Amino acid sequence: MKETDVRDLRARTKSFALRVIRVYSSLPRTTEAQVLGKQVLRSGTSVGAHYREATRARSPAEFISKIEGALQELEETVYWLELLVEANVVSESRLCELLREAEELIAIFVTSAKTAKRPR
Repeated sequence: MKETDVRDLRARTKSFALRVIRVYSSLPRTTEAQVLGKQVLRSGTSVGAHYREATRARSPAEFISKIEGALQELEETVYWLELLVEANVVSESRLCELLREAEELIAIFVTSAKTAKRPR
């Protein structure tokens, strides 16, 4: 991965986390909104941490493990965001851009993991 790609993904994953924080902060104070919101907050903010750990990996196996950890957190974030919409806590239109970004990050990380798994 090129240095500019690493910087771009660092910025994108941090921006993603900040957007998740803003969504959480704006949720209603109902029990269901707060329970779902805390799940989104936890998983959505950990994507960037996993990615940063991957960039410091000491081996290809460690890189793959950290990238796959980021993928798991992204998939979980999408799940919680979908529940917020389907439970009528948040409108779909309010989360569509965040969901789109999550799907784009998933595609990038899947490609990174596949590339790293290729025999050299």
